[in-house]
Amino acid sequence: MVHELSRTDARRLALRGQLLTGERPDDWLTVLRRLTILQHDQTNHVARNADLVLWTRLGSSYSPDDLATAVDEQRVLELEGRLRPCEDLALFRADMADWPGRGPLRPWQEEQRQWVEANTACRLDILDRLRMSGPLPASELPDTCARPWRSSGWNNHRNVVMLLHLLVARGEVASAGREGRETLWDLAERVYPDDPVVPAAEAARVRDERRLRSLGIARARAAAVPGEPFSSGDAGEPAVIEGVKGRWRVDPQLLEELREQPFTGRAALLSPLDRLVFDRRRTHELFDFDYQLEMYKPRDQRLWGYWALPVLYGDRLVGKLDATADRREGELRVDALHEDVPFTKAMTVAVDAEIRDLAAWLDLELVVADETS
Repeated sequence: MVHELSRTDARRLALRGQLLTGERPDDWLTVLRRLTILQHDQTNHVARNADLVLWTRLGSSYSPDDLATAVDEQRVLELEGRLRPCEDLALFRADMADWPGRGPLRPWQEEQRQWVEANTACRLDILDRLRMSGPLPASELPDTCARPWRSSGWNNHRNVVMLLHLLVARGEVASAGREGRETLWDLAERVYPDDPVVPAAEAARVRDERRLRSLGIARARAAAVPGEPFSSGDAGEPAVIEGVKGRWRVDPQLLEELREQPFTGRAALLSPLDRLVFDRRRTHELFDFDYQLEMYKPRDQRLWGYWALPVLYGDRLVGKLDATADRREGELRVDALHEDVPFTKAMTVAVDAEIRDLAAWLDLELVVADETS
């Protein structure tokens, strides 16, 4: 059976999957386990992404110290820049053991394998240093690479950093927390839980199922992206969306909830890296929402702001909030609230309440520009 959905249905499935309905969850670990990942981006223009995502779901009851403590205690682990519950690492260990891949290798996989082999001496030096003195930042690890890393320019000669990322993929090294803005590295055997390794095929199936439940609705296949995929494979059940091309998959439990329980939405301010909007193509198809992260654009080319927060109201994305947390001045400065649609009085009241709650959570005074757009 192929489920036939309206775009409204699809949006509401996405919001249920991402815990962005009127019924808020009550603890951060429940949120993390449902979302499966939190991108560990350190940009702090408003708040760091992981904390902002959790605040969006939980409100001001969420304390960033809770997540920081869990990371320090390795109850939450960082894998390739994403925070995951420690028990989920068992779903990746089979892939680590089979690095750089199973079957015929793609050219980039073969290149990575050859580069690691060419730098076996440096790899062993790093593992020895971590064994004796870890956890350590990359700046304290030896660069004895015989063959330097070459890329299009950004990572040229960042030998140790690039080798560490490949040693993570091999399951030899793991992120062991942070010291300031620097990642600390240690031997994976001292960081990862000693859980049984899940066989590769079963692990892939479970990851697809969890990803689909967190997204609510996803394409069966999508272009490969670094890190967490946008697609769900064969998880869930097939669906088509009115007015949207392509093959989709839906989580059947969320679909049943959608049909049996009235949908209640709310206002929310989203991180630009929030999973609801991170797949910009899906965001446009389901929400008809145009958005780009503009932090890398020159100031005079920005439409919405350096780190503009998408604004959710009900089951629609309705605008962008251009705000800056100026901690030196003790202010959350709102420079603009861009309305994609004219806000009703109810929308204005609800969004303003979220902005005030954001300022209170950050312990900053709210300062609003005279004019917003």
